Amino acid sequence: MPVFTEAINRSAPILGQPPSVNRCITALKKRSILRFFLLTAQDHNASMDKPVAFSHGQIKDFLAFANSLADLARSITMRFFRQHLNIENKPDASPVTIADKNTELALQQAILKRYPEHGVSGEEHGEINAHKSLVWVIDPIDGTKSFVSGIPLFGTLIGLMHKGRPLLGVADIPALNERWSGSATFGSQLNKKSCQSANTTLEDARIYCTSLDMLDNRQQQQFSTLSQQCRFRGFGGDCYNYTRLASGSIDIVMEADLKPCDILPLVPIIEGAGGIITDLAGQPLTMTNYRTALAAANLTLHQQALRAIQQT
Repeated sequence: MPVFTEAINRSAPILGQPPSVNRCITALKKRSILRFFLLTAQDHNASMDKPVAFSHGQIKDFLAFANSLADLARSITMRFFRQHLNIENKPDASPVTIADKNTELALQQAILKRYPEHGVSGEEHGEINAHKSLVWVIDPIDGTKSFVSGIPLFGTLIGLMHKGRPLLGVADIPALNERWSGSATFGSQLNKKSCQSANTTLEDARIYCTSLDMLDNRQQQQFSTLSQQCRFRGFGGDCYNYTRLASGSIDIVMEADLKPCDILPLVPIIEGAGGIITDLAGQPLTMTNYRTALAAANLTLHQQALRAIQQT
């Protein structure tokens, strides 16, 4: 720390004072100067961690593009919906169809054409330039089981990450003609109208999970304990659960075994509507922390839910 050393060297003794006093003064100066440099370094590191502020115009442009991607995805997925499709199994045993693959490929190409300096991380075709500071996270069909079963609760998820953190998101439910978008800048909207999560207490909460199969034994116990304190619990829904939370008709969603594309695009939608979403330990969701999710309609409800599962 050469600057610190130079500052100490400039701490000259005070003439006329005994050596012992000067040693004390010098020691105090060293502590003060060291504290100054440590605090300065901490402030610098903290500023490095803070997301870069994007202008309203930039966020508006990103959101407009994300909505154009949702339009593109809808034009492909709806051609395949309720048609006879060949269903393949991925290595994790989850289903995939040509609709998933074709939709993601079209989105990937559109993103790299418009923003060649950005990265892309997808459900079916992997990552391209995922080290970039701005990365699009896409799930062409979230809820493929619903899609191939003719159930209209599947969705296309599109999110933009900045340095691993969710910046904005779009969730399109094409079969229902419902689309949510969210960002810290503009809040959350359903079909271009502002939406708000509910001001619900735990005893009145409606809690959902897509399937108990996604939870391990301890997580199932946690879900059981939490849901017993709620008004009722329900299953199914995939991404639709989170969007309904943003619109005030579901209050808590608890899930696990997630991928980045399953959950990160939904974070700005929930937060923009006034909700809270973290992992099951209460930590923020990022490109490196995404395996579990606890979403709640408001801060107090989230704190109550978190306390319930952490005590199980």
